[in-house]
Amino acid sequence: MTPITGVNTGGMRKWLPTAVGVNLLLGIPGVVPVWLLSYFAVNWPLAAVGWTQREPTENDGMLPWLLLGGPVVALFALLWWLANRPLRRRTALDPRLYWPVSALMTLVPSITLMIVL
Repeated sequence: MTPITGVNTGGMRKWLPTAVGVNLLLGIPGVVPVWLLSYFAVNWPLAAVGWTQREPTENDGMLPWLLLGGPVVALFALLWWLANRPLRRRTALDPRLYWPVSALMTLVPSITLMIVL
């Protein structure tokens, strides 16, 4: 059996634990945007359908969400994408597998908090 020449994936495999670690670390501050999105979903679209009940003291309307929630979620999404873009190029994973796995790794701290609390 002859080895394939010109293909070196040894360095690419070293970046996979780095990508997992970076996404887990990004998930720690990512708890805030996930909580904001879940709070928004529970109080507006899911409550309008009748699946949940609105918070009785939530009467500020949509302006705080546009001024605070939108930029926080957009800033985190931009930071997440900028951190993962160079890591994606260095890993041996297919992009169709890398992006969902990195998103799930980012959600691990939020899911852990939901289970614990």
